[in-house]
Amino acid sequence: FELNKMNYVLQFINSPVGPKTTHFWGPVANWGFVGAGILDANKPIEKVSPNMTCVLFVYSTMFMRFAWRVQPRNLLLFSCHFSNCWAQAYMMQRLLRHRLNEGKAPKAV
Repeated sequence: FELNKMNYVLQFINSPVGPKTTHFWGPVANWGFVGAGILDANKPIEKVSPNMTCVLFVYSTMFMRFAWRVQPRNLLLFSCHFSNCWAQAYMMQRLLRHRLNEGKAPKAV
């Protein structure tokens, strides 16, 4: 049973998408975008850049397609960009709500 586990690990290490390739380390590095997007969810909305949020959303959308089409298919990269799209979509939703509600807040007396 242990030999099977070791063979599986060695197969992964030497595979076309294993840790010896950019198919592995590229997505690992890109998870930083997702982490930053999640951490930005706690920032005051005034400190969030609408331009950067839109750029990151478009970037991740394009690279989701790339990750799906490239051979061998890179599901780690796809999941990273899919997660980043959700994080950036949430930020765009926050920005839009803030813009729509600007000036509607009750004024202090």
